[in-house]
Amino acid sequence: MSNSLIDVARTAVLVIDMQNDFVEEGAPLEFPEGRRIVPAIQKVLTAARAREMPVVYAAHVHRPGGADLGIHRELYPPVAAGEALVDGERGVEILPELTPRPGEPVIKKHRYNSFYATDLEIILRGLGVETVVLTGMTTECCVLGTARGALERGFRSVVVADACASCDYPDLGAGSMSAEDMHVAALRVMSLTSSQLTSTEQLLARLP
Repeated sequence: MSNSLIDVARTAVLVIDMQNDFVEEGAPLEFPEGRRIVPAIQKVLTAARAREMPVVYAAHVHRPGGADLGIHRELYPPVAAGEALVDGERGVEILPELTPRPGEPVIKKHRYNSFYATDLEIILRGLGVETVVLTGMTTECCVLGTARGALERGFRSVVVADACASCDYPDLGAGSMSAEDMHVAALRVMSLTSSQLTSTEQLLARLP
């Protein structure tokens, strides 16, 4: 990992899928690990805003009725049933502890990759951004998908390891995997194929 200072004028922080339907206790798609990373994301946001760095949120949503669900309909029963990630419902809103400030865009995405079929790239180009700092969840799914999307569009990405989280995986044919093991595995993949890894404290130390 590089220890060079980050160019705050050309770097944006992206908060991925930190929504009520994923993070709240008892939510239909609850990932308890998501609550653990809220303080780290708050630290990143505080530092970024103090330096007037762009902050962008990505939220996974689907239209009422599910016209844009595609294969997600087969993968996630609560989503298929219209019980989660319905655009316009409270569940898709960003967790209150991480509420976007006025002027901070919230990208509505329908797939894992925050760049796919959204205007995220247009926004980042318009802001002069060359590097995206990735936080949120899940590490192996939407964070990794977005890191890959950034790579394919010529953006550098920095993944804040302790500001991302995964979830436990059941055995669906390849064996089960704990949330921590999945998190680490995804970080290893990104470190080789797309991204620079850092911790929250290391990131803050690199901000001028």
